[in-house]
Amino acid sequence: MLTRTSSVDHLFINQVAFSSVIQLGDSCYLNGFSRALAVQRETEFFYGNEGNFPSYGIFRRPLPLPPIDESFTFFRYNPIPVIKTNHIHITAVSNSSSVHIGSTKHVSMETRIKHIRQLLPRGNEQETR
Repeated sequence: MLTRTSSVDHLFINQVAFSSVIQLGDSCYLNGFSRALAVQRETEFFYGNEGNFPSYGIFRRPLPLPPIDESFTFFRYNPIPVIKTNHIHITAVSNSSSVHIGSTKHVSMETRIKHIRQLLPRGNEQETR
């Protein structure tokens, strides 16, 4: 079986954050994991006990992965063993993402985000302004 070489003349990435990976070259495993709480409030107020990930069910539930039990056959023909590009421009890589130039055998990525909106009761909106 032929292998392929990845060739990139110029790679520009402006920002990388939150459990993200820039991988240049081949790898066997890529695993990424990120979790976040996003709280949006009408008033600026902090209770002090926020940020307890286990208290939210979304962070405790097992990730549902369907079984792969289908059989398939494929034929690979790589007449040119190089994948080449001149320029890659990436604005941002975030939240358990990966930019990978090369070959990978196994990839597993997961991001869990709990969004919370806390709004004032109707009629109280003017109190904070």
